[in-house]
Parts: sequence; structure tokens; C-alpha cells
Amino acid sequence: MAEPTLGRHLAAFAADTAAETLPDEVVASVRARVLDVLGLCVAARPLPTSQAALDYVAEQGGRGQATAVGLDEKVPAALAAFANGVLAHSLDYDDTHLPSVLHPSASVVPAALAAAEASGASGRETVAAIAVGLEVCVRLGMAGYDPAAGNSVFFEHGQHATSICGTLGGAVAAARLLKLDADGALDALGVSASMAAGLIESNRNGGTVKRIHCGWAAHAAVSAAQLARHGVTGPPTVLEGRFGFFQAFLRGEFDGDEIVRGLGTDWAVPGIFFKPYPANHFTHAAIDAAIALRERGLPLDEIESITLGVPTPTVRTIGQPIERKRTPQTGYEAQFSGPYAVVAGLIGGGGLGVDLADFTDALAHDPQRRALMALVDVVGDERCDAIFPHQFPAVLRVVTRDGREWVQEVLANRGGPQRPLSDAELAVKFRTNAAALPEATADRIAEEVHRLDRAPDVHGLMGLINRR
Repeated sequence: MAEPTLGRHLAAFAADTAAETLPDEVVASVRARVLDVLGLCVAARPLPTSQAALDYVAEQGGRGQATAVGLDEKVPAALAAFANGVLAHSLDYDDTHLPSVLHPSASVVPAALAAAEASGASGRETVAAIAVGLEVCVRLGMAGYDPAAGNSVFFEHGQHATSICGTLGGAVAAARLLKLDADGALDALGVSASMAAGLIESNRNGGTVKRIHCGWAAHAAVSAAQLARHGVTGPPTVLEGRFGFFQAFLRGEFDGDEIVRGLGTDWAVPGIFFKPYPANHFTHAAIDAAIALRERGLPLDEIESITLGVPTPTVRTIGQPIERKRTPQTGYEAQFSGPYAVVAGLIGGGGLGVDLADFTDALAHDPQRRALMALVDVVGDERCDAIFPHQFPAVLRVVTRDGREWVQEVLANRGGPQRPLSDAELAVKFRTNAAALPEATADRIAEEVHRLDRAPDVHGLMGLINRR
């Protein structure tokens, strides 16, 4: 008998993993990620791009199946997944897996919640579907990680691995919730691979299109599962085939062992990093270093020069072109600016150190911040290169007019396994993001998520998210 294809391995894992066998730490991690995503969706609701996405969804019509954050009436499941995926990713505050540099939850969680609501799936099955969807997403991302280069091959090709791998991870999660067997999950995987997409040029030169990437991924994921349920099929060699996923996206450069090694026993889900700050993850250690220097008494009005040392591959995202990174035009552009991250940390903010209120259009143009950003150079650092991409470290060097050099190293990211956020810190993040909701509603959402794996369905939880 021929060896099962990589797609069949993933489909069997996604369809056949028993919910009751999930490790406790996986279940707890999934619950925390659902709460994180819901908070992000509420926080992103006021953005113009969020309104654009919601207006688009509202004008499509269709049968009400699932809840979109920000719309009073239910919409078709795929459109609810689209809306919530857009909101979940729009603040660059969603979780990150390293070293694949994926943001898995922003696609998988919205897809799964929409499919669960539409199908009436139990909370336990929803948790299990999210768990396997995240795992599939991460393993696909890791198959495209090049250890020799220390970077994702997807990114080297200008592709947004998050939305590409998230489409496939979300598809198997939705397939499970629609009660498809392993063959059906394989078809969903095969169909979704023809729908995966995302380019990352907007990270460098502007545009808000990246905000919709995870929305389209979640929409495609639910659509693929629904199409598979109705009989559309995909190739069993969708991943490793001559014209399959890895050839199309990675020109055949992939590590198939990352797909199958320890599948079902070695879970990546608990190790996915939570973000403490609403900015590109490459900037987080810079924020931490700047906060530390501020707490050490660095005099801002005496600064002569600032050098931010980061892993060399990240310079193009947060430090180039340097003139633009020193002068972000919007709060959104500031989220991808190394100079702005340093200044935000030096000045200080709210939440867990810096929060959404520190990334606004007005602050991007603030004269004090602009003057400090003009002093920042972003350079590759050899010590950071040796650690990246397992962490996104930073070495911050500030020279003051009296000739002193202030140095602060941050070699492990806050929010990851080495420096995890506590339950209390995750609760602070959620309540800060969900500030638009009545306090009692936010409390009930947190309670519903905490017992999600014991809930009869997700209707009670999703019924709260638009309550005012």
C-alpha cells in the first residue's frame, strides 16, 4: 500500500483526533486564544477598514448563520468568518508562532467560530477544531521555514504565510465542525489550497490590504469546507504534488517532516506567542528595551543618537525605507516602524506597557515623537541574527549629549514560552481591548470562554459579543 500523502496525514489528524484526548495545556491555550481574538475584534471595530469590511458583508445578503462582530443580524457563515478575520488581524495584536512567523489564530479562530455557530457544534468540538486547525496551520508554516537562511521561504517570495497557511488550517477546522470525515477534510484541504493568497508588500510601502488577509483566509476556509460537504473534491497530493501547494508557493523548497513528525503527540499550540503590544512582532523587543531604559532614567531631552539593533531579515520590515519608518503617516504605519516602537517605549503608554491608544494618526505626527524618531537608525545585529527567528530580539543603544552610552538588550520576547503572559495579564489585554463593551458583558464573555470546552454550543458566547 502506498504511503499516505501529506494531505491525508493532516486530514486524518484533523478529523479523527478525539476531543477528550487533547492535553489540558492545549485546551487552556485554545480558550485563551479565543478570548484574545474576540477582544481584538471588538477593539478593531471602529477602524475605517473594519467598517468597510462590515459594509461589504452587509450588502451581500444571504441566510443568517453566524455572528459578525459589529453587525446586529447574523450573516452567512463564510461572511461572518471574513468579517471577524479582518477585525482579528487589523490591529497587529494577534498571536505569533515562531520561527514560522505566522499569526495562526486570526484566521483559524474566526473560521471555526463561524462554522461552529452555523452547524450547532458543541463547545468541546469547537475547541478541538481550533486546536487541530492551529496545529495544521503551524506545521504548514514550519514546512516552509528554511533553517539555513533563518527565515520563512514564503516571506522570501513576498507571500503572507499567515493568510496562506491559515486558509488551510481554517479549512480543516471548519470541515471537522461540519462533521466531515477524513476524506472530506482532505477535500476541504485540497479545495482551500486553490483559494489561499496574500502579498506582504503593504508592510513596506503602505496600504491597508493586509488587514483583510485573514478575513479572506477565514472566508475561504469555511467556503472550502462547505464546498467539500457538497461534493467538490481536491487532489490527495495537494501539498507535495508536482503542481501542488509547496511547488506553487515555495518552488518545491519544503520540509515534509515538519508535517508528520510528532503529529498528534507534539503540540505546537501552547507555544504560540501572545502579543503584549499592538504592533508588528518584530518591534516588541524594541519596545521592551525602550521601556527598560526609561525606567533606568534615560533623559529624553539629552538624547543625541539611537541605534536599534535587530535581526537583519527584519530590517526591511521595520527599518526600510528608513525615511518612511521615521515619519509614519498613520497609526497603522507606526505599527510597522522600528523608530516609532522605540519612541513609544521611551515615552510610555498604557495597558501592558504600550497599548492601542499609543498608535494613533495624531501621535504618529506628534512633534516630540517625530523629533525622537529622526534620531533612530535600524540596523542588523549579529547577536540578534544568532537568535532569530526563534525570538525577535533587540539591542538598543542610546548616546546622550554627555557622551554616555545606554545599552539595553532584550533577547526573548514577552508573551512567549520563556516570558509568558500570566492569566491576569491576558485578562488585562482582553478588558482593555473590549472596553467598548459594558463591563458586565465583558465579564460574561470571559466566563463563557473559560467554560467553552464544557458548553453545549457557542451560541451563548457569540450572542454576547455585540451586546451594548
